[in-house]
Amino acid sequence: MKNIINKNLKFFSLMAFTFTLFFVGCEREISDDAVLATYSNTADIFTDAPIGLTDAFFESFDPASGANPFGFGVDNNVAYVGRSSIRIDVPAPNDPEGGYIGGIFRDRGVGRNLTGFDALTFWAKASTTASFGTVGFGVDFEESKYETSVSNLQLSTGWKKYVIPIPDPSKLNKERGLFIFAAGTESTNGQGYTIWIDELRFEKLGNNNLLYPYMLDGQDLTVSGFIGSNQVLGNLGAVFNLSNGQNISVNAAPSYFNFNSSNPAVTSPFELNNFGQMTTQIIGSSGTALVTAQLGNDLAQGSLTINAAGEFPHAPVPTRNQATVISLFSDAYNNVPVRHYNGFFQGSNTQGGAGNDPNNVDIQAPFLNGTIDNIIHYTQLDFVSIGMYETVPTVNISGMTHLHVDINVRQAVTAGNFIRIELHSSLANGPTTSSGSFVINAATLTNVDSNGWASIDIPISSFPGFNDATNLGQLFFVSGNPGGIFNIWVDNVYFYAQ
Repeated sequence: MKNIINKNLKFFSLMAFTFTLFFVGCEREISDDAVLATYSNTADIFTDAPIGLTDAFFESFDPASGANPFGFGVDNNVAYVGRSSIRIDVPAPNDPEGGYIGGIFRDRGVGRNLTGFDALTFWAKASTTASFGTVGFGVDFEESKYETSVSNLQLSTGWKKYVIPIPDPSKLNKERGLFIFAAGTESTNGQGYTIWIDELRFEKLGNNNLLYPYMLDGQDLTVSGFIGSNQVLGNLGAVFNLSNGQNISVNAAPSYFNFNSSNPAVTSPFELNNFGQMTTQIIGSSGTALVTAQLGNDLAQGSLTINAAGEFPHAPVPTRNQATVISLFSDAYNNVPVRHYNGFFQGSNTQGGAGNDPNNVDIQAPFLNGTIDNIIHYTQLDFVSIGMYETVPTVNISGMTHLHVDINVRQAVTAGNFIRIELHSSLANGPTTSSGSFVINAATLTNVDSNGWASIDIPISSFPGFNDATNLGQLFFVSGNPGGIFNIWVDNVYFYAQ
């Protein structure tokens, strides 16, 4: 459910309401101790009614992502205290209005000063035992700088108080994102259910004990990377011990943490990317850096040791004229539309290829001139295809004479290894009408350039059985047996006329 939240930066608002704030200023110079702006320190969010919000205070995630904007309301017949509660009707996955529900409550003003609190608390129950996929605060559909959440919070059919500790309250001096939730039916086998929430507020409990913060889920990892590659310092959070003896793990945004590199000659200064992830770029051609994180004065468990591996070993840059080329994947040419670089077919274990989104790639390696080299990285290769069938028209390669592909095998190649390339023709939205294959043996795969790339050119006539070049539907890479090849880079996949 956390992935759903990350994909919903674009949002759907059921209603909008704007507070107008009036500031009174003066012309004389003020001291450094003066307060420039006053932010509300109101603790309550919902107690029978929304506090400091509009009546229609729920802002749903984007319905285009499958969010159901119609399952939220106020129940005037059920309450833990008082007369009403928040009611969330979690839809079934096949609900035509959307298969999950999620959104935020937002302070419509400039934000609240939450530095005097140490937890978000609420009472909740459900119509059946279920897991609340994501619940927390810090998302405002704008910066969302201090997003904080708990995953898979267990709900019961009786009222229970829940506590979500704030990782570092001193950071929250003007927070607009007061509540966030997302819920689906993963824990109920697809059956819809109802959640009630009451007495939603921030509190100063004084008894949440920070056991330890963590980075990379607390693991000590080592990676080797090339100059210009970005390393993501993710899976951040903190484990707290609550007053009831329970330990709870809280997902925490990178902005709560301070990051440190033992070798600034290897890694660049830390910065957030467009997805809100903390990253560092490898800038050194050699050397090692140990990257760690701190939450306040507490060193986070988990670290990343980065070994600089020099310049990225790029594939040869193609030089053939675009007019003689039909490209499926290459930065050197205009590529024809494809449906996928990995169809994730049943029975295949192959990872990589960006799934069904050809706009994403596995490796984005910079050249020294700053341009980007996009490369597909297939791991656990058994079979995988580049597909043009179904929603994308098939490709006419009848005027081409050869297939070119650059392959870099990222593990040892033995005498029994081979990769089989298959060409399949098919009608749009139809079955395969013909297919042919060509085996690239170990000798070819070990005949590589200084960067490890084997540049392979295969006459299309060498694919016996492929007899409809006007309707290329798929190109397959198939790992051979025995000792099949499972880890390869692929670049510059194109047909050309000679």
